[in-house]
Amino acid sequence: MSDLVIARSNRRLGQSGLTVAPIAYGMWRYAGTDVADATRKVEIALDAGMTLFDTADVYGLDSDMHFGAAEELFGEVLAARPALRDRMVIASKGGIIPGTPYDSSATYLRKACEASLRRLKIDVIDLYQIHRPDMLSHPAEVAETLTALRTEGKIREIGLSNHTSAQIRALQAHLDVPLATQQPEFSAIAVEPVTNGVLDLCMETGMTPLAWSPLAGGRLMLEANEAATPELADVIITLDRLAKERGVSRTAIALAFVLAHPSAPIPIIGSQTPVRIADAMSALDVTLTRADWYAVYEAATGQPLP
Repeated sequence: MSDLVIARSNRRLGQSGLTVAPIAYGMWRYAGTDVADATRKVEIALDAGMTLFDTADVYGLDSDMHFGAAEELFGEVLAARPALRDRMVIASKGGIIPGTPYDSSATYLRKACEASLRRLKIDVIDLYQIHRPDMLSHPAEVAETLTALRTEGKIREIGLSNHTSAQIRALQAHLDVPLATQQPEFSAIAVEPVTNGVLDLCMETGMTPLAWSPLAGGRLMLEANEAATPELADVIITLDRLAKERGVSRTAIALAFVLAHPSAPIPIIGSQTPVRIADAMSALDVTLTRADWYAVYEAATGQPLP
């Protein structure tokens, strides 16, 4: 029975010159006013080996803060400790306006990117991503804006988040540079990218998948009797069995499930607890068999494979 070996080496973001560690740090819950505590979280992630830091202009609203709060806090950290900037690749996103909800028009997308730069207190965003597809913006208009921002040196590489395969292809058709990344939700319970064509397209074109919510927003950390669905309960039971067999945490197995896919996804972990930030990297030491991986997949879908 062949093993699925997870590479510990850095991963290239698409065909770009950017390389990052196999696990990224996400800033969805990164908010507040304590710069010292915020700095400590960044340093713990860096010291653990993470180099890609993923934020967005809308992050902060889910923490009862305000639009831009996560970027502002990160910007304060970078201003206080400028040497940290050289140790990381910074990704952000734009295109969401609460209440609208999506706007990737030329006027707004430029405004959003430049506002993110100001909040982050940096000169260039390494990876700028369209957060959600705006069905009312023609991909040619979106591509023209992103190309101009790149030409002006405000962004280095371009990525997408939550786009379908067709939407990715439509935008790529109007870009002169290849898209570097695509962010789908992908976890041991959210397995749709395996079959909906997104991960296949990443392998076809060389895009790097960035898996958001690889622990299902914390649902994979529940006990089986707390699970809202039979599928989630079965996934938790399966993860626990594999964790016990290998002497590692459930988190490590859940992240290893994502990491083991041949499209080489980079899971974005969002923990605000230092010990959990460091523990995430133990997933790189996990080896799953094909039978292990498919056992988790079958539990997630609730259907045995033929």
